[in-house]
Amino acid sequence: MNVYDQAHSLATAVKESEEYKQFQARKKDIEGNPELEKALNDFLKQQFEMQAAQAMGQPMDPEALGKLQQLSGILMQDPAAAQYLQCQMRFSMMMADVYKILAEVSDLGIDQMIGGDK
Repeated sequence: MNVYDQAHSLATAVKESEEYKQFQARKKDIEGNPELEKALNDFLKQQFEMQAAQAMGQPMDPEALGKLQQLSGILMQDPAAAQYLQCQMRFSMMMADVYKILAEVSDLGIDQMIGGDK
């Protein structure tokens, strides 16, 4: 069994997954609306920055969290944005599971960074 062939098979399986297809379809919907796309990108950037700071042990900024929650509430009122975020979350969860499976065999401690129990 060739690891690289299996990796390519995994990539194909990801592209053929329902999570990926739905995420890509919702992404195309968003790309047709520049204002919504910008708002979503700003939200995702802020969310990522907050998660990164939290992962580095920094205390959560209540004001930033409040702004993020407020922006989330606004975005979730838009059906296209809500669908996009839901599909993005499902796809991200699937990918996190795949990373966790791969990390378990690598013994690099990555599984602990992505929520493993080791």
